[in-house]
Order: sequence, then C-alpha cells, then structure tokens
Amino acid sequence: MYVIVGLGNPGAEYEHTRHNAGFEAIERLSEEAGARYWKTECGALTAKGKLEGEEVVLAKPQSFMNTSGGPVKQLCAKYAVGPERLIVIHDEIDIPAGSIRVKFGGGHAGHNGLRSICDKLGTRDWLRVRCGVGRPPGRMNVVDYVLNVPRRDAWEDFEEATSKAAEAVAFYIRNGLEKTQQRFN
Repeated sequence: MYVIVGLGNPGAEYEHTRHNAGFEAIERLSEEAGARYWKTECGALTAKGKLEGEEVVLAKPQSFMNTSGGPVKQLCAKYAVGPERLIVIHDEIDIPAGSIRVKFGGGHAGHNGLRSICDKLGTRDWLRVRCGVGRPPGRMNVVDYVLNVPRRDAWEDFEEATSKAAEAVAFYIRNGLEKTQQRFN
C-alpha cells in the first residue's frame, strides 16, 4: 500500500491555484485509481483505489499547507505505511512551469508544506513529485504568485505539470525510482 498525498490549501478561494498543484494531481490520480468515494479522516480528504495493482490511499490534507505534516503523519500511522511508501506531490517554483521532477529525499527548500512533513515525520526520506510552476514575473511576491490561478498559456503549463505528476506516480509504482527519473526528470 502507498499513501499518496497532494499538497494544497482547502477552500474555494484556493482552487486551481499554483500552490494547489498537489490537489490537482490527486484529482487526476483518483480517476485512474477508480477512487470515487471521498471521506474525511486524519485531517484529510481521502479515497482508496488501485494503481498498477497496488492499493493506494489518495489524500488531500485539509489543514493549510503550513500544517500538512500532522495529517500526513496520522495517515501513515493509521495505514501502517512507512516513509518509503509515502509519495508527496507539491508545487515547486524552482522548476520551469509545465515540467516535473521526481526525487527521493532531500530538504524542504523553503516550502512550508514540506517543512511541516519533515518536522512531523522526523525524516526527509520519502518520494517527492515536484510540479514546476516557475518563478514569479518581475518583482511579484512569491506568495501572491503561488496563490493565484494561472492564466492563459500558464494554465496549459499548469495542467501539463499536474498531469505528468499523476502519470509519474503510476509509473513509479510500476517501475521504481531510477526508471521514473530517467523518463520524467
């Protein structure tokens, strides 16, 4: 079993924002996994399904991004899933819009959702699928940028990154880290 977490913020005002790339990818995965029944548990919306023959719990923490670690830790404990079977999908400003990168372990690079998970789990060793949203234009504040809905061409890049992220998760479950990185990084 895998616990697959998409990071984002709950509420209509955050729907489809760059910061909710993880939620968008989880929605795409839910279709592929046949996960149709969503319920609230451990501070997250969850749905169960199967990807590549593996049982998965898809999750969208309902705490805000900065406190995502609590629900992630609770879900891992409930389903007896160690960090090696945890996959976290999140937005990443240091990756060009429309691209993704897959890696195991690493720091949080200032991403407060990742920082919260690191703190609560006591480890940095889990799989990350990083959805590129690019850097803000000019002197635009990073927070304002990631909390905005992408417009026009940027929306196409956003959709491409979240679609690739969902595809990469399924590919990873079937083929492992090395092949996934070769294909998607």
